[in-house]
Amino acid sequence: MSGKFYITTPIYYVNDQPHIGHAYTTIAADVLARGQRAAGRDVRFLTGTDEHGIKICQAAARAGLNPGELADRVVVHFRDLWKRLDIRYDDFIRTSQDRHRARVGELVRRLLDRDQIYLGAYDGWYDEGQEEYVTENDARENDYLSPISGRPLVRHSEESYFFRLSRWIEPLAAHIESHPEFIQPASRRNEVISKLKLGVEDLSISRQAAKLMNWGVPMPNDPACSVYVWIDALSNYITALGYPPLGDGQEDLFASYWPADIHLIGKDILWFHAVYWPCLLLALDLPLPVTVFAHGWWLHGGKKMSKSLGNFISREEIEDICRDYSPDYLRYFLLRSVKFGDDGNFSSGQLKEIYNTELANGVGNLLSRTVKMVEKYLSGTIPRPPSAGKSGEEEVIGRARDLIESFPGWMARLEFQSYLGAIVDLETAANRYIEENKPYALAREDPASPRLAEILATCAEAVRIILLYLLPVMPEKAAQGLEMLGVEVPDQGATVYPARWGGYDWSRTVKKGKPLFPRRD
Repeated sequence: MSGKFYITTPIYYVNDQPHIGHAYTTIAADVLARGQRAAGRDVRFLTGTDEHGIKICQAAARAGLNPGELADRVVVHFRDLWKRLDIRYDDFIRTSQDRHRARVGELVRRLLDRDQIYLGAYDGWYDEGQEEYVTENDARENDYLSPISGRPLVRHSEESYFFRLSRWIEPLAAHIESHPEFIQPASRRNEVISKLKLGVEDLSISRQAAKLMNWGVPMPNDPACSVYVWIDALSNYITALGYPPLGDGQEDLFASYWPADIHLIGKDILWFHAVYWPCLLLALDLPLPVTVFAHGWWLHGGKKMSKSLGNFISREEIEDICRDYSPDYLRYFLLRSVKFGDDGNFSSGQLKEIYNTELANGVGNLLSRTVKMVEKYLSGTIPRPPSAGKSGEEEVIGRARDLIESFPGWMARLEFQSYLGAIVDLETAANRYIEENKPYALAREDPASPRLAEILATCAEAVRIILLYLLPVMPEKAAQGLEMLGVEVPDQGATVYPARWGGYDWSRTVKKGKPLFPRRD
């Protein structure tokens, strides 16, 4: 395994405020980044905002602002929400920043020098929401509506610069074939392969600057045109690393972190990341990312969320969930309630059920009863737990070791649901262990029994491992739980994984506190 780990989210449009879809992607990326840091890897986590393009100009015009003013207003909401959700990114890039704009111009200049760009003309259908030209066949198949937004396509005609995308389709297809990990999950890979077989045309990469209120990156050879937003936006993954170097004082991180280990995206922008972006990299003779992972959509009432249907989970509703439960629980719920990669149906009933069953009655109850019994029966001090081979502890120790050994694979495959399920399995085994061994009854019979100490030490060690492995998903709640258990909370960036059963020196006393997960009725 490489010592570095570079993970990115898409950069999010600032034509509107963040919503549950943005939060889902960014939480997942944050959990991966935290997990890899705790495993000792050198992590770089990038997110940011996409601030150019026709959608931004249209939204700004509706608000009576220029595009820069709109971007400055909206970007605050993204930063504030990421702070509320405890997202610990290493860099936040805005495409309006000089460090990005200058490097996009240089990348386009290099493509021009390599004869990868030519002047042509376009006359056909345009999807304004996706900022993408659409072929006549695709337009007809979707009744001349956007397959993503459902809005009517627009007839569009103008002179444009084109990237020789078709030149790179064959080497891209060969790469996809020989690198099954390149596009994940497998169903998304199959979608891309099927679409590639239908044929791919060259890509328009410019728009008339005047139509975009001169808001964007000028074509270096023709300032009357602006660089097409997808070329502009996709380049952020390397411009944020200081590539290409321009001698402007920005740190050159490209050699340290590129290629990206994971581009984490929603499935609606898979084509751009799995076809446009790698072909651009091939044309620039740069390595391709290791994996493009496209997760599913959140549905509400069985339908894709949208403002027009009134089933949208907005930033305000996210704030309500954080207030009613906690930001940590929203993180847990989004990754636990659906297999990552599939579509998921957002349900307030399921939100409450998972919280009460797995956290209030599960992890929280296990922590509370363990701390209470250790304080009452062992004067607050936890002895070293028994190892495998002791009578009665096999299931608990086995579940703990399954979690520890399987964690790296689950994180590598983005199997968050399975990872959190293993934590629940360990909690269930530990709570069952208490009921079967009845330490409270043993304490009444023989308070000095060595067996009583063994039982409570086993419970405490199970809780310690549960909370350690909850840290990437529930950083605040897991840290609070560790403090209650008398366990030193690891510093940010400390190597925590793999944990080891019996590997902790229990030198602190437990601290009773308020329930970690108060039950919600």
